[in-house]
Amino acid sequence: MSTTATLQISQRGVITIPKSLREAYGLRPGDTLTLIDLGGVFVLNPHRSEIDALADKIKAQWDEDGVTLEALLRALEEERERGEG
Repeated sequence: MSTTATLQISQRGVITIPKSLREAYGLRPGDTLTLIDLGGVFVLNPHRSEIDALADKIKAQWDEDGVTLEALLRALEEERERGEG
């Protein structure tokens, strides 16, 4: 599907994506888009970045395993101390 649409930026910087495109890609209020600036050519991507998706998977696994950030930092510090000794 190749579509061109003219968008207008509101006073507060808000743009509206045409209804036909929102429906075609299942975009809902609150969804996040990735904006890529290719030297003045803007690309809006309705998919989450791979980094965000990976971070969510890691957090879910940590939650499932009961891992906390504090415990990871403690383990890192202990490993550094072992490496110095």
